Amino acid sequence: MPSITVLEFEKLIDELEGNIRKTREIAGRENRDVGVEIEDLEKNRDALLREFFDALTPWDNVLLARHEKRPYTLDYLPLLFDDFLPLHGDRLFDDDGAMIGGLASLDGKPVVVIGQQKGRDLKERAQRNYGYARPEGYRKALRLMKLAERFNRPVITFVDTPGADANVPSEERGISEAIARNLREMSVLRTPIVSIIIGEGGSGGALGIAVADRVLMLQHAVYSVIAPEGCASILWRDPARKAEAAQAMQITARDARALGIIDEVLPEPLGGAHRAPEATGEVIKEAVVRHLKEVGRLSKTRLLSSRYEKFRSLGRFIDPEAPEDSATPPAENPAVVSP
Repeated sequence: MPSITVLEFEKLIDELEGNIRKTREIAGRENRDVGVEIEDLEKNRDALLREFFDALTPWDNVLLARHEKRPYTLDYLPLLFDDFLPLHGDRLFDDDGAMIGGLASLDGKPVVVIGQQKGRDLKERAQRNYGYARPEGYRKALRLMKLAERFNRPVITFVDTPGADANVPSEERGISEAIARNLREMSVLRTPIVSIIIGEGGSGGALGIAVADRVLMLQHAVYSVIAPEGCASILWRDPARKAEAAQAMQITARDARALGIIDEVLPEPLGGAHRAPEATGEVIKEAVVRHLKEVGRLSKTRLLSSRYEKFRSLGRFIDPEAPEDSATPPAENPAVVSP
């Protein structure tokens, strides 16, 4: 297949699906049997999808993670939970539309759900600040986590943000302190935590709700310390080299799993989560229930020590002046090597 972008490929698939719909409509009007023709068209479409998705580049994954039709946190909540009751405000300053959370029921068991939310149209994007959470968003998230700890409810977080809000008002209200406090408090929170990266996992904005006992990641999500455009601007002073930066940064789910940063890659339907949100929701729910069951067996002491060991083991450091055979041996999951 010639080199084309995700968006160009989507147009091609949309044309094929349009032909399938038209064929069905014509057959319905003329009362003809076109089952074989439709089956051939669907096989052609699926073959193109497989061929393209088998050769995805890291930048393609970035585009998929940012896809305008990709399901957001609020799209998944009704697919996974019953009786979601949103709670608002950080009890200090304001309510942040980019960070949502509340009480819910998962298979009849009470949980606390927290997630980042972007927006579909211009009005909602402005309300949600395009998914860039402010200090009050992280403080709201921490308030809900403390509520979960008090009532012994597991915490489930959905990560989907380009990064934390870094404008002057957020800096004035302590965005760095709010994220740092979340990192500290989540590391010692005495209740199970499961995080799922469903789209963009951007830097500290993602980490502020992702210090978890189990970190899961959808197949076409990305997890990085900075956006590829920002990385290219810093390294080469050329944001146009974003695809090259994405390749070097190892930001895909497969990379994150190989580096030991996440615990499981959750498969997406052929074509991406936006083509079958319900199926994706079922995959997420099965994984969350399974991991909560596993960590729920641990005592509070073992839960905290296991979480501590998990994050302390990230990263493997090698002294370049030391003999090669004296380097620290790799962990069970290969981790980042820093000079």
